Amino acid sequence: MKRVNFLICIAIAVVCVSFWALINRPEQEPPWPSRIQGFSFSPFREGESSITGPYPTETEIDADLALLSNKTYAVRTYSVQGTLAKIPAMARKYKLNVALGAWISKDMERNEAEVTSVIQLACENWRNVVRVVVGNESLLRNDVTVEQITGYLDRVRAGIRAAGITTPVSTAEPWHVWFKHPELGEHVDYVATHMLPYWEGIPLDHAVDYVVEHVNLLKETFPDKPIVITEVGWPSNGRTRHLAVASPAAEATFLRRFLARAEQEKYIYYVMEAFDQPWKAASEGAVGAYWGVYDVNRHPKFAFTSPVVNIPQWRSLAAISVGIAIITFTLLLIDSQTLQKRGRSFLALIAFGAATAGVWIVYSYSRQYLTVSTVLVGLLMVIGMIGVVTVLLAEAHEWAEAIWVSRWRRPFTPVLIPDEDMPMVSVHVPAYNEPPDMLIETLNALAALDYPRFEVLVIDNNTHDPNVWQPVQAHCEKLGGRFRFFHVDPLAGFKAGALNFAMAHTAAEASVIAVIDSDYIVAPNWLRDLATQFVKSSVAIVQAPQDYRDDSDNMFKAMCYAEYRGFFYIGMITRNERNAIIQHGTMTMVRKSVLEEVGGWAEWCITEDAELGLKIFEKGYEAVYIAQSYGKGVMPDTFIDFKKQRFRWAYGAVRIMRHHARTLLLPGGSRLTWGQRYHFIAGWIPWMADSINLLFTLAALAWSILMCMMPLKFDPPLVILSVMPMSLFIFKAAKMVYLYRNRVKANITQTLASALAGLSLSHIIAKAILQGFFTRGVPFFRTPKLASSHALFHALQSAREEGLIALSLWLSVFAITIRQGTDTPDELMWIMVLVIQSIPYLAAVVMAVISGFSRVPARIIGQMTETPSVIQEPKPTEG
Repeated sequence: MKRVNFLICIAIAVVCVSFWALINRPEQEPPWPSRIQGFSFSPFREGESSITGPYPTETEIDADLALLSNKTYAVRTYSVQGTLAKIPAMARKYKLNVALGAWISKDMERNEAEVTSVIQLACENWRNVVRVVVGNESLLRNDVTVEQITGYLDRVRAGIRAAGITTPVSTAEPWHVWFKHPELGEHVDYVATHMLPYWEGIPLDHAVDYVVEHVNLLKETFPDKPIVITEVGWPSNGRTRHLAVASPAAEATFLRRFLARAEQEKYIYYVMEAFDQPWKAASEGAVGAYWGVYDVNRHPKFAFTSPVVNIPQWRSLAAISVGIAIITFTLLLIDSQTLQKRGRSFLALIAFGAATAGVWIVYSYSRQYLTVSTVLVGLLMVIGMIGVVTVLLAEAHEWAEAIWVSRWRRPFTPVLIPDEDMPMVSVHVPAYNEPPDMLIETLNALAALDYPRFEVLVIDNNTHDPNVWQPVQAHCEKLGGRFRFFHVDPLAGFKAGALNFAMAHTAAEASVIAVIDSDYIVAPNWLRDLATQFVKSSVAIVQAPQDYRDDSDNMFKAMCYAEYRGFFYIGMITRNERNAIIQHGTMTMVRKSVLEEVGGWAEWCITEDAELGLKIFEKGYEAVYIAQSYGKGVMPDTFIDFKKQRFRWAYGAVRIMRHHARTLLLPGGSRLTWGQRYHFIAGWIPWMADSINLLFTLAALAWSILMCMMPLKFDPPLVILSVMPMSLFIFKAAKMVYLYRNRVKANITQTLASALAGLSLSHIIAKAILQGFFTRGVPFFRTPKLASSHALFHALQSAREEGLIALSLWLSVFAITIRQGTDTPDELMWIMVLVIQSIPYLAAVVMAVISGFSRVPARIIGQMTETPSVIQEPKPTEG
């Protein structure tokens, strides 16, 4: 590693470790008492459930009571069903008092059994049953009415009194239920309240004061009744609720502060709760499982006396993140000797940031209790995270290499040679059912070429109407012997078949084949400026950008034009640095001997041009790219044609990737460099990400439906899962704005137009990629030239799929807001994710509408300025 890279790595590593240390500063809190007054006690273990069973065994209950015997004076129970009825007698063995609970629900038959049993057990165990709790948040859940709960209270009080026992009786509810129904005070011996500030979104630093304030309010409201806090606690995991964050450190902080304050205030309390109860996640959401002081395996979850640290293992996590970041940074700097310090620092920040985020996400997710579903979600999360980070790093690498390089390694260098030494060029113009006037204009431009030795072959394949091809044939005859016209019907192989036919009829003395589309008007100096590059024997391809002349026709075309330019003036330039450009089927030249060597144009591939370029690179030849326009064609006239063109490019990319997978991924077998392999794979990654994003969108809709339809609470995905797609979207948006402003020289309107046009293609690209992996028979899509624009209704039809998905996402947002609200950051973040996911689909609808209004002027977008090309001074050849 170079010295500057080492210093950058050390500096960013120090920042990374300092960040971990900053958020994990130890906080001194009051120590945990040697014994507390009471624990809420549910003895269920992993795999056991109060809802579905089984119930804990007597042996398990006894072990739990033994564990708590020297840590508390009392336990509070919630039900007397099954083995739970044994708790009072078993607790007496360990000298533990019991607040005996009866569960009151909508099940009236069970309520009767609970009431009868609680009276009997309270009387039988009067020595250590110090209070009875009839119902736990029964009114809060609306399981029973006030009249019903007071009826149960009166029966239990009367039943216990009839046995000559004075054990106090109450019902447990949050403080606000007591304020709402003060008449409850007439039917209880004490006020049993729950103080759980987390549920009310109270920030940790105010939580204990909040409890004290509301206990005081209850004392004022019920001056003649003792106040017993039957639940007080904080969860160690789960969703953030308003300003209340669930974590082991927060649980430790709250409870240690509360216990110290409770000692001062002389409170009677039961800490919620002794042990984590994973089964509660089904009814309370994920957070319900994590209220225990001990985990489900009966291990302490936090330090009782030492300083509280957010993540006790932070040093190990910091070391892991630094190690991953250094490896990633080193890989990013392979073959990047021209990258400036600013670019290296940028990549270091991205590498360390991604590594830190990844380690933190995996750590946070692993803190929950793993079930089959959470393991599957976790595996999908890791796969998705790897995908997101891969796309992020590829985008960051292109960003750095497009802006922060000290020099271009492979600038275009003009070659000057005498006219008599210039190679013979055969220009091939494939055509299928093209407007004759347009094609004649193309041929006139070719006739005006300032070049001594060239021919033009026009290959019209499969056009059935003589009125379309015969005028072109006649015009070729008029232009003279340089122009030859071929009409072949039928001819297989689509465009590749036509080009192979032309290659077979190329003049023997021609050493270079040039290809343009039938709509291109070339500059007179095209061949003179570029064909001389073939004097270098290693050069097999010379490529100029695709460019268009109809961007001023209307707003739709101006937006498409802005979108096209990014690839040719950003992506192609960075790819050219490692001799890895994508060859295009227009404005391209190829050495004829090399074209014959690789077997010509691939008729099995609908993107035969890109496939040809890869085959040539596999043979070890060189390509030359100049970011300067030498010809201009016409763009798709409608949104549906714009989509079909991009579908063909994306589908063809997957077919190429499948066909050349062994060559691209495995060493040997070709002369591809690792830089070329990287650019071909990294260049297709964003399209792959679009396909994965479509699957993510469908999964997001399914998840949202479950959130709205499930009878029990179904939480949104964890915020750490929502952050990933949002972060990538924001990063890509920032990259695009920065590069378009700096490399393409676009104004802000043109940049936004390009973003909208690009986003509108996301869905069709996703479909193309997915189909490309599972099919091989999709036909060639010709891009119509000079087609009539569609009316608005037909234009909207071209985006009906995207419109339906966007509508579904927005309906999900509305339904989630109504059903679950926005109380937690997870819910807010998920709603934001759904909104952001809808943007590409809405963009497609907007583009469809704009294409339907073909008379909206292009001046709204503005004229794109010429982008400076990367050209060195001319270099004359020797001799």
